[in-house]
Amino acid sequence: MIELDPVIFELSNGIKVVYLKRDAYVAHVGVMVHAGSRFEHPNEQGLAHFIEHCIFKGTKKRSAFDVFSDLDRVGGELNAYTNKEEIAVHASFRKTHFSIAAELIGDILQNSTFPEEELKKEKDVILDEIMSYLDSPSERIHDEFEAHLFAGHSLGYNILGTKKSVKGFTREDILQYIERLFVPKNMVISFVGDVPMEEVRTILESEFGAISGDGKPHIEPPLISIPPFHVREKKSNYQIHTLVGGMAPSYNEDSRRAMSLLTNLLGGPALNSRLILSIREKYGYAYNVEANYTAYSDTGYWNIYLGTDKKYLSKAIKLIHVELEKLINEKLTESEISEAKEQLKGHLALALDSNMELMFSLGKSVLLFGKIDSMQEIYEQLDLISDNDIQQVAKSYFNPNQLSELIFEF
Repeated sequence: MIELDPVIFELSNGIKVVYLKRDAYVAHVGVMVHAGSRFEHPNEQGLAHFIEHCIFKGTKKRSAFDVFSDLDRVGGELNAYTNKEEIAVHASFRKTHFSIAAELIGDILQNSTFPEEELKKEKDVILDEIMSYLDSPSERIHDEFEAHLFAGHSLGYNILGTKKSVKGFTREDILQYIERLFVPKNMVISFVGDVPMEEVRTILESEFGAISGDGKPHIEPPLISIPPFHVREKKSNYQIHTLVGGMAPSYNEDSRRAMSLLTNLLGGPALNSRLILSIREKYGYAYNVEANYTAYSDTGYWNIYLGTDKKYLSKAIKLIHVELEKLINEKLTESEISEAKEQLKGHLALALDSNMELMFSLGKSVLLFGKIDSMQEIYEQLDLISDNDIQQVAKSYFNPNQLSELIFEF
């Protein structure tokens, strides 16, 4: 079994650091902040993502050109992302250039100036990004499903925001959001690479040890009483796009493991998933069909995505319900459970082949749980899942009366 041996320590100001030594010429570092779009106020929709863009637009000592160029000059890469619960700024580089990467990220997180002229240009960039997103129904349908599922709650906000909200953002909005959420207790730094731990500790203390502030983000529980919805909208050009799904366990519930196993069995990345074998291979109703499970701090949701020709839509949806009903009414055999567990273990092991993904995974684990489970612990937890556990999760979350459906047609 591949095993990890990460070390967790704190900087003097309380920022947690997870360090993993890996023998590789390329190293990776990322700063993850519990400040994603779910922490936006109603008038701030899209602000977290806007900040992710604008932190690269110049600091007290760097122009925007220098921010983008300083790591590029030595062949490194600087990037960032925003999701519902976190903003991350990260870099990949030759291990000899760790100090350059750490100093650069530290500078943009603490000293970005957000010049008005650059903010105006970046609004136009994001408005164009929104238009591009609106032109992609296979992406848009996932966000709109969440908007219906979490109606009235910030988890239902689109990460990009709206045209109106983006146009209205001010420099003061950015500074207030950063002051509220970019604080030590709300941040984790993750490092994976071949740089001695004490050197990493010393450099990170120098570049991030001055960050101050207190408090943690307030997590407003989502509404869970919203009835299932069945919505059809004319938002496609050539293909019917469909999502079927509903609520699911949060990542703080033990049942999340059985839910992960079930969605992997239904429509995970393997070509032998039940939906692939039925809808695609046996009947040829669709090329794209997959099952997804997304867990948040206090809730979660699952869905099955299907892209198909209009003439096959009702038949394909019927096959989805057939597979869901099987999992509700029929326990998996001992061999089916064993195979499903081995497959999921394999997918987890494959993820360890990417040091960048490891950096993200370790950082997020510490950000959310304050700890990291060993691979042995994860495998042992999977082994404890019984046929009763799996069937109970299926009954709880795949009940036909609780399913929602969103269809984009033309």
